[in-house]
Amino acid sequence: MTDLSAINESSLPLDAFVEPAVPAAHRSHQALVRWGSRIVTIGGGAPVRVQAMTNTDTVDAIGTAIQVKELAIAGSELVRITVNTPEAAAAVPYIREQLDRMGIDVPLIGDFHYNGHRLLTDHPACAQALSKYRINPGNVGKGDKHDRQFALMVEAAAKYDKAVRIGVNWGSLDQELLTRMMDDNAKLAEPFEPQQIMYRAIIVSAVESARRAQQIGLRADQIILSCKMSGVQDLISVYRALAKRCDYALHLGLTEAGMGTKGTVASTAALAVLLQEGIGDTIRVSLTPQPGEARTQEVVVALEILQSLGLRAFNPSVTACPGCGRTTSTTFQELAKQIDDFLRAQMPVWKLRYPGVETMKVAVMGCIVNGPGESKHADIGISLPGTGEAPAAPVFIDGEKALTLRGDNIAAEFHALVENYIEKRFGSVAVAH
Repeated sequence: MTDLSAINESSLPLDAFVEPAVPAAHRSHQALVRWGSRIVTIGGGAPVRVQAMTNTDTVDAIGTAIQVKELAIAGSELVRITVNTPEAAAAVPYIREQLDRMGIDVPLIGDFHYNGHRLLTDHPACAQALSKYRINPGNVGKGDKHDRQFALMVEAAAKYDKAVRIGVNWGSLDQELLTRMMDDNAKLAEPFEPQQIMYRAIIVSAVESARRAQQIGLRADQIILSCKMSGVQDLISVYRALAKRCDYALHLGLTEAGMGTKGTVASTAALAVLLQEGIGDTIRVSLTPQPGEARTQEVVVALEILQSLGLRAFNPSVTACPGCGRTTSTTFQELAKQIDDFLRAQMPVWKLRYPGVETMKVAVMGCIVNGPGESKHADIGISLPGTGEAPAAPVFIDGEKALTLRGDNIAAEFHALVENYIEKRFGSVAVAH
């Protein structure tokens, strides 16, 4: 039983400093991914970047271009497409052309496996239309072919001045390297656990491949590394060790994260820990879409992770209470969703029209208990009447009570207040610039 007499103000003096939780800074080479005048900086103090991948057949140039556009509008700053056949490689320039016609300058990443050396050599237009190549050292060839085929891909990147992600995946790890390291480990007087050797093999594959790429002709600022795992603790363990071993820009992602809640939670758990420690310069949330779900959901989750950690701001945030016995009405739930959907839908236009609007905070609360307090902390907030409360909804603007809404049109009136607030506060910023 706790001795309450031992707890007093002296246990935490008023002048005691509570250390704020702030993500650490990771210093890495800054890589540049370009298309035309669009330059996406990765690492070296740049914001953590968001990327996604299409799931269309790349041979379908129109369908792929449309999905790339959707992902870019949702917030993906780079988009990866599969380049696995001569037909897919031949389609890449047309995809790029379609995007340029639509005014979508998002850089394209080519995802190569097994035959990338041949596709980049035989299809120079594809090699030029892509802004970055993804190379997996575990499947570029075996034996003597490995080094030669890896070199051909790196030489193409050097020739066209493209960035490269050397992406090691635990599911397609170089088996020759892993076998050699396992054999060496078995000879030790006290061998390490197999899991440790797998971790080491993944890191060695990534770092040694990067160094080999530099010997062939790439600059350090053209190289991005990734070591993807499907387990949360495995991913954290490997990236912590990788970050200590090199200063290349790092791409984070939990591979095969899964579907729905499972994939979202697992990706968030892994990426949040690493980003808080300053590890990671670009991220992807690899979600398996649920039936009928848009591919853009993986972008939405990635943006929310970065915004929740305070690393970036993409959309105005909407604070809403979870509801309880005091809030039997669904009005606050419906209003919160309406406001959130409205803000997200308008952001592509507002980013240009209202600089800074992405930092705005809106509160939609369901009763008087926490409603006024949360509303005061938001830029604009409303406290709706809970069960048994008078049918009145106080609205707070910039921390002060501005007015009280009553009647049957509270939702529509608050919606209009939000729009007016944005115009008044952020519209003046646009004029000033």
